[in-house]
Amino acid sequence: MFPRVFWIDLLESAWKEKSIIWLSGVRRVGKTSLCQSLGDIEYFDCELPSVRRVMEDAEAFLQAVSGRRIVLDEVHRLGNPSELLKIAADHFRSTRIVATGSSTLGASTKFKDTLTGRKRDLWLTPLIAADQAEFNKPGLDRRFLQGGLPGFFLAEQLPERDFQEWADAYWAKDIQELFRLEKRHSFQRFLELLMAQSGGIFEATRFARPCEASRTTISNYLAVLEATHVAHVIRPYSSHRPTEIVSAPKVYGFDTGFVCHYKGWHPLRSEDRGVMWEHYVLNELQARLQTRDVRYWRDKRGHEVDFVFQQRGKPPIAIECKWQAGDSDTSGLAAFARQYPEAELCVVAPDLALSLNRRHGDHEIAYLTLDDLITRLGGRQARIR
Repeated sequence: MFPRVFWIDLLESAWKEKSIIWLSGVRRVGKTSLCQSLGDIEYFDCELPSVRRVMEDAEAFLQAVSGRRIVLDEVHRLGNPSELLKIAADHFRSTRIVATGSSTLGASTKFKDTLTGRKRDLWLTPLIAADQAEFNKPGLDRRFLQGGLPGFFLAEQLPERDFQEWADAYWAKDIQELFRLEKRHSFQRFLELLMAQSGGIFEATRFARPCEASRTTISNYLAVLEATHVAHVIRPYSSHRPTEIVSAPKVYGFDTGFVCHYKGWHPLRSEDRGVMWEHYVLNELQARLQTRDVRYWRDKRGHEVDFVFQQRGKPPIAIECKWQAGDSDTSGLAAFARQYPEAELCVVAPDLALSLNRRHGDHEIAYLTLDDLITRLGGRQARIR
């Protein structure tokens, strides 16, 4: 078992703020093994009937574990999980709890109370660069093709069959238990098409016919994928100027391995690596900043910036992901700077050993390593043991 130090540090830090942590992430992303690697914890698998029976009397259970550090894995399997967590937050504050699930807390109807103000939300993403370093497998091609679910990434060969098995389990365990959707074929067809078109502008009408579903149903499918962390909806950054795209989102699949699988990218070409690097950077931003509030920018002339990040009261930071730092096309950043002259302009590339500044016409652009970009955005540093 690998320690995944970044995530353990994040959990321990979160426990200093709140007694309850809601740890979410997709199926097989490593929630269980991460929780079991915490020190001095008691682990409860809520999928077991015997465990669920013990927790039927929430107050008696919490009395028995008072003051301890406990993990409630797959807590949505309990009859009334929000009641147990609410009692713990209000009356057993010395008890430290990590509750895990595959979706955001408000996604399931079982959670009648989303525990606003009583918990800290953490999102376990697919593997980040620090995880790869701990596994002693830092190369990007393996991470792109096999993806960031630990079992997939560590497999000796490309786990082709596992991708479909994962999709089948996702439908049976997460979608049916949490959302009770019908029309399995329609939903899974949408998932496949979304992965194949990952990183593109999303238009629900384009999916309606091949998925044999209405536009409204397609939008509902997307909301389900977003709530379960399987799709990332990146909305446009704008100040509602007439030259900007203001409403059409871009949608990214959650994992490079699944995107490559459904796109049929094996082996990878150079242009494929550029697309996958963009996905990889997004995953690193979401993990280390613990936010979904990443935007993109596009104007009606077709100029585009991959990601835009803005903190309250500070100028926007425009980020272009380049497979090679020598790529001279910075027209998207230049167009953004004309609209937002106060913006910081950044290029992040994997072939940079050190960060540096370069001048392109009237604009200065910071060429950054991924670690330096995260630092500039105020993200958490990744410690490696």
